[in-house]
Amino acid sequence: MDSWNEWVEQTLEKLESRKLLRSLRPIHLSDDNSHTDEFECFDGLRQWDRASVEVEILETTFQKWLQDIPSPGDDLGGSGVAYTEAGTCVGGFRKLILFSGNDYLGLSSHPSVIKAATQAFQKHGMGPRGSALICGYTNYHRLLESSLAELKSKEDCLLCPTGFSANMAFMTAVGNVSLLLAKDSQPSIDERVAVFSDALNHASIIDGIRLAEKQKSVAAFVYQHCDMHHLNELLTNCPMKKKVVITDSLFSMDGDFAPLVELVKLRKKHGFLLAIDDAHATFVCGKTGGGAAELFNCISDVDISIGTLSKAGGCHGGYIACSKKWKQLIQSRGRSFIFSTSTPVPIAAAAHAAVIVAKKEMWRRRAIWNRVQDFRDLTGIPITSPIISLIVGNEATALQASRHLLEFGFHITAIRPPTVAPNSCRFVSFVSLSGVL
Repeated sequence: MDSWNEWVEQTLEKLESRKLLRSLRPIHLSDDNSHTDEFECFDGLRQWDRASVEVEILETTFQKWLQDIPSPGDDLGGSGVAYTEAGTCVGGFRKLILFSGNDYLGLSSHPSVIKAATQAFQKHGMGPRGSALICGYTNYHRLLESSLAELKSKEDCLLCPTGFSANMAFMTAVGNVSLLLAKDSQPSIDERVAVFSDALNHASIIDGIRLAEKQKSVAAFVYQHCDMHHLNELLTNCPMKKKVVITDSLFSMDGDFAPLVELVKLRKKHGFLLAIDDAHATFVCGKTGGGAAELFNCISDVDISIGTLSKAGGCHGGYIACSKKWKQLIQSRGRSFIFSTSTPVPIAAAAHAAVIVAKKEMWRRRAIWNRVQDFRDLTGIPITSPIISLIVGNEATALQASRHLLEFGFHITAIRPPTVAPNSCRFVSFVSLSGVL
């Protein structure tokens, strides 16, 4: 990957010469809970672990759902509703078990995560509000970045407002490599970056590529889902020098892993930059929760690891784990990072606690994978991850099945076009630790 290191260095030199390099300037806020040993951890499930999967809806809303009547979203009510021992609603509310959430480890209700957010809020409110390059970057954000960099075994990390914005920022930064290194004002075809994207990549990757394409800085090539023969063919026939392959590491709508071992082999053959969206694998996969690259023992071969803290992290926000030079490039040219307000301080504090707790409480990951094995044994369905994707066909069938499950108290939303292809409507259930109490 010496070529990419050189191209990034040259791009940074161009930015510096034009006085376009941007630096983060942390604002220090007092923090009495910054030490990792202060986060209380547990050795097994507790009652609060159920909080993330037990939800309530109005009985009137429940009946609308059963009749497939669209809800305006404003039919909310108060509390104090009683239930029978069987969980039947006595008053105006219905209790449901949420099977569509992706809080895999139940960290959103973990006491240490709640305590970290509460203490930060009590001291600093929502914190300095502004973009990270103006006044919204604090020692809380830096601490979270450092913990994520360590988790991903990368030199550094850039915190973004969301996982969506993280992918967008990375792709626009990639496009800027060709824009800034072009001999003329507009890069020629050969000077552009060739981006190879899996056909089922997340919308944030697709939108990031489209934005870079509009800037005429990248040329996009879509390879068939997880098809390494097709990818190799595209790479072989591509005359462009600058190549990037980007893929989800664990696909949320199908539950299958990207073939990372095969991708690493192709990386060594073609010398491309390998970037993964590790949103659904982070904290869940690998011994320490480092994600899919740790699971498949190829951490050093993944150049850029992008992800979110809103899934197994139980919080909110996105990140890009990378080298220091890539971080400097993205924070200087990644539009969705530059022009977004930074993550509120209590959220950053909570996310840092979640990173530490997820790493220490390894039994949570083991329990998740035990549930995956249990599902395989009970159903005979050969799932390979904590994402269970069951294709049911057309929209009418999917909606009918969703209503049937709702009657039994299970909140599982039918996934329909445009999220998935026509006639491939499905149910996607995320194996949640909290749902097995």
